[in-house]
Amino acid sequence: MEGKTEAQRCLVTGANRGLGLELCRQLLARGDRVVAACRQPGKATALNTLAGEHPGRLHVTPLDVAEPKSHAALARELPLLTEGEPLDLLVNNAGVLRGGERYGSVQAADLETSFRTHALGPFLLVQTLTPQLADNARVANISSEIGSIGLRQEFRTPSYAIGKAAQNMATSLLAQALAPRGILVVALHPGWVRTDMGTDRAALSPQESARGLLQVIGGLQARDSGAFLDWQGQTLPW
Repeated sequence: MEGKTEAQRCLVTGANRGLGLELCRQLLARGDRVVAACRQPGKATALNTLAGEHPGRLHVTPLDVAEPKSHAALARELPLLTEGEPLDLLVNNAGVLRGGERYGSVQAADLETSFRTHALGPFLLVQTLTPQLADNARVANISSEIGSIGLRQEFRTPSYAIGKAAQNMATSLLAQALAPRGILVVALHPGWVRTDMGTDRAALSPQESARGLLQVIGGLQARDSGAFLDWQGQTLPW
């Protein structure tokens, strides 16, 4: 957070690769302590290497954001990973994209997976971890401009778009629920990022996107809670 010099305690989901991994790198580089969650920690080679480079400051832990039982397990383990201290920052980054969808053949399973991963999962995870969030903490839901109803001008990635639109509503509701404790909740579009999901044709590197996102998060004011912003802090239409 802007003006804060002490180390923050952060939780990043979907931390095994791409943007999530880079967010962990940059949080560690500025001196924070990070809990990095992903579905299969044993296969997260780059993340485990990073943990080895930052002993005691990066803890890798399992989390399937689409499964509420996994949220409960994380909630039980978290005090051990944060030395009983509350979280200052929660980044809901885990995502899934089903490419190649065509109207007429969109599958129920893909819609359900997207909804559970992008909307149901983050909403219930925040709800479960609320007792472990510090007063005035920040919750950043990594959304996408593809979830903007106002910007839609073509039929594209419907399961992803619907899931992200639902996530945006979850963000708005969480902002209202957590306002009494000064906890800020925002939906953030990271830009088109060169990751497995974004492909190598994307305009932004993970480093550029993560740097911008962390600057936006650090500069948030109370009036921003419940907003839909991009990685440069610009407001996006719902």
